Amino acid sequence: MTRKSMHIAIASGKGGTGKTTLAVNLAVHAARSGHPTVLADCDVEEPNAHLFMPGEPVMTLTHSLPVPAVDKAKCLGDSCRKCVEECRFKALTWMKGVMAFSELCHGCGLCMMICPSGAITETTRPVGTVEIRKPQLPVPAGASAGAAALTLVSGRMRISEAMAPPLIREVKQQAHAVSAGTPNGLTFWDSPPGTSCPMISTVENADYSVLVTEPTPFGLHDLRLAVETLHTLGRPFGVVINRDGMGDGRVREYLDRHRIPLLGTVPHSPQAAQAVSSGRLLIDAVDGMTGCFDRLLHTVLRHAHNAAQHGQEKTA
Repeated sequence: MTRKSMHIAIASGKGGTGKTTLAVNLAVHAARSGHPTVLADCDVEEPNAHLFMPGEPVMTLTHSLPVPAVDKAKCLGDSCRKCVEECRFKALTWMKGVMAFSELCHGCGLCMMICPSGAITETTRPVGTVEIRKPQLPVPAGASAGAAALTLVSGRMRISEAMAPPLIREVKQQAHAVSAGTPNGLTFWDSPPGTSCPMISTVENADYSVLVTEPTPFGLHDLRLAVETLHTLGRPFGVVINRDGMGDGRVREYLDRHRIPLLGTVPHSPQAAQAVSSGRLLIDAVDGMTGCFDRLLHTVLRHAHNAAQHGQEKTA
């Protein structure tokens, strides 16, 4: 059966849970299983998916935001101040004239629309780059010959840049441009850790989100924050426990108590830690991991399609 391209976010309440490890292994396994796959590394402050998918970028794009430029000769001055009063991000202020702080500007364009004298025009400020790669990964012995295309889209913020969401949205847009119109395609969005604006910008319009946690008190604490965030956004999600076998059972008890789907587990092992630290894929380096990620991929897709169908029924 042919389905539309599915967008799945991989997120976590804290760093270090294995979110990127899960994302890269799922993406590579999905491509080897015949799904045209795009992995978008949305952690634009510290992109690292490319460490597991070597290869030079085939395209590098500079992303810029529109910001205001004020013509002081045209500005009506103290008698107006309309742009200063209406800018909700405080990117414009009055200091014996209108002064623009482009680093605070979100590029909404309101100041240009409401300026009665046409004193504000648009210029641009670069916020970072987007890199597109076509990783050429070896196919393991015994794997099927039906592997599909795999594309990695990643963002890299300009040093000293304060806001990640504009570049995250551009990474997602470029990933969508790659996957648009591809039947049975999969796009994985590897989210920044935590529950602040960068994470929300990644997961807000995903078809389904996978929260990655670990069975430790810290893992449970931050999982609760991520669960609360996705409940607030009204987005469907499930949980994967990484490094299963260490820690205790409180994460499972929490999931059972709140009826949150446990999508699968990735077992804890020294071999897995060694593979990740050397930039190798678990599905290539550790026995049994291919089967683990195969089961996990099928479970995630089943829950994602069920969530999509439920959403369609609610809007019908």
